[in-house]
Amino acid sequence: MKTFVYKGFTEAGRSSRGLVEALDLKEAREKLARQGIFAETVSPATGAETDGRPWRRRRASFTLDARAMIYRELGSLVRAGLPLVHALDLLVRSPELGDNRTTLAAVRDRVRDGEGLAAALAGAGPRVTPFEQAVVAVGERAGTLHEVLERVATFLEQQQAMRERIATAMLYPAMVVTLALGIGVAVLGLMVPRVGAILTDAGTPLPWLTLMMLGAGRFIQTAALPVLAAVLLGWILLRNTVLRDAAWRKRIDRRRFQLPIAGRLYTALVNLRFARTLAMLLEGGVPLVEGLTMAGQATGSPWVGALVTQEAESVRQGQSLAASLRSVPPLQASLPGWVEAGEASGDLCGMLECAADRYQSQWDRLVNRFLALLEPALVIAIGVFVLLVAMSILMPLLAMNQQL
Repeated sequence: MKTFVYKGFTEAGRSSRGLVEALDLKEAREKLARQGIFAETVSPATGAETDGRPWRRRRASFTLDARAMIYRELGSLVRAGLPLVHALDLLVRSPELGDNRTTLAAVRDRVRDGEGLAAALAGAGPRVTPFEQAVVAVGERAGTLHEVLERVATFLEQQQAMRERIATAMLYPAMVVTLALGIGVAVLGLMVPRVGAILTDAGTPLPWLTLMMLGAGRFIQTAALPVLAAVLLGWILLRNTVLRDAAWRKRIDRRRFQLPIAGRLYTALVNLRFARTLAMLLEGGVPLVEGLTMAGQATGSPWVGALVTQEAESVRQGQSLAASLRSVPPLQASLPGWVEAGEASGDLCGMLECAADRYQSQWDRLVNRFLALLEPALVIAIGVFVLLVAMSILMPLLAMNQQL
């Protein structure tokens, strides 16, 4: 049996879409016809949906929080003694998964055909990371799939919480900057030029500050849109050319660690992700060398990922983990000390978790400090801008008043 995605209309003329199981496309259409559904499109569930037009093909999301929920519920069902295929069946019928049901149905079909869950997840799209595939494969081999799925769910939930914390932390500054830019464009592009024209017609000599503001207003009126278009085009070209080059990505990523404040935040985040991921992999039974490579990729830093991959080969040849991490600049500050303590005590996973908790606290502290400095800095910058605009208008008015 295969799963097919359909889109069509009911006998009452209402739009209908969903999943249907059948041996082939013909039987799927016949089943839908018996159910009173006139199918417009029917296609195999491969993790992507289409309405018959290739340019409107879109991939089911299968986002981080959706995968965490799927792993958590699947682990609970397997722990309760349900066969894996039956547990996947129950999840596919769950309406709360939304468009993720299509991707999960494709995974279920591959498991039903004899593939392992890890191999089936590998075909579910690029969002399923090698880390998830490796840990699930270890759980299948060790017979602890339910425990592994719950650990992966916990890990992904922590990653999602971190992303939401970052987005929430940057929400207020983003709103203030957007509002300030909007007000600045309106004032410099509309109000200041009109006031300047009135003062020029009155024959009032304009001070340098007013001339500077008028120049900024003329720039916004004439060149702002072309410059914005050029910046947008440059960003698109950068993403499509430079950022696709691995060497350039590593160079740009390396510069991030050297930024004054953001560099410290990025370093703490990379150490946190590396320690947490490596601890998770080792607890799941992944070999150290293989786990190092995946933990390096999980940091999100191309430069660190490449360096850790090189050092994984040194660990394979007998070098200690702590000595290898000292060769990776962003990880050499304090993490090797935690690793040495873990190797000496025989509890490497526990010490990595402790290190991750410490980096979590450090990252939270740095974010709070950064926001504490950023918010008043933005308020001061906006106040200075308002003061300059007011002075550029008041100075010639005062001069004109003295002439009268």
